[in-house]
Amino acid sequence: MVVSPHNPLKKKKSLLNQYDRLDMLNMALQDTPEGIRSCDIEFRLKQPSYTIDTLTYLKEKYSKNEFAIIVGSDNLASFHKWKNYEEIIRQYWIYVYPRPGYDMGPYEGHPKFIPIDAPVIEISSSFIRNAIKEEKDIRCFLPKDIYHYILKMHLYKQ
Repeated sequence: MVVSPHNPLKKKKSLLNQYDRLDMLNMALQDTPEGIRSCDIEFRLKQPSYTIDTLTYLKEKYSKNEFAIIVGSDNLASFHKWKNYEEIIRQYWIYVYPRPGYDMGPYEGHPKFIPIDAPVIEISSSFIRNAIKEEKDIRCFLPKDIYHYILKMHLYKQ
C-alpha cells in the first residue's frame, strides 16, 4: 500500500504529514495477512506524486514483477484527470473496491477494470476527519493504536 506524499488532485496544505500517514498505515497493517505492507516509495520520487510515474519506476526497478493498482470506485469519477491515465489502462490491471454511492461509471465492463467482490463499508477518511474536528467519539471506527496516535499527535483538529 503506497502512501502518497502529495496527491496532485488535492491541495498539499490539506494533507496530513506523510510520515504520520505512514505510521498509521503501519499500525493498521499489523494484523493483516502476510504480503500486505506499506510502501513509502513515493517519498523519494518527484512530487506531486503521479501513479504512472510510480508504476514506471517500480516496473523499471522490479522488471520481473507484475504490478496492478487498487482504487475505490469513488476515484473513478476523476480517473480521466490522472496523468497519462490511458497508459495506466493500457499497461496495468485496475482493481476497483466498491464505495457507497459510486459505481464503475464509464469503466463498467471494461476488461482492465476488475470490480472486487467485497462488502461495501460505509465509512470514509473524510467521515473520520470531520468527526474528529467536531470532537465526536470515533473509537469504534478505528483500531485502538491509531485512535490513540491521532489523539496523542492532535491530528485532524483544524
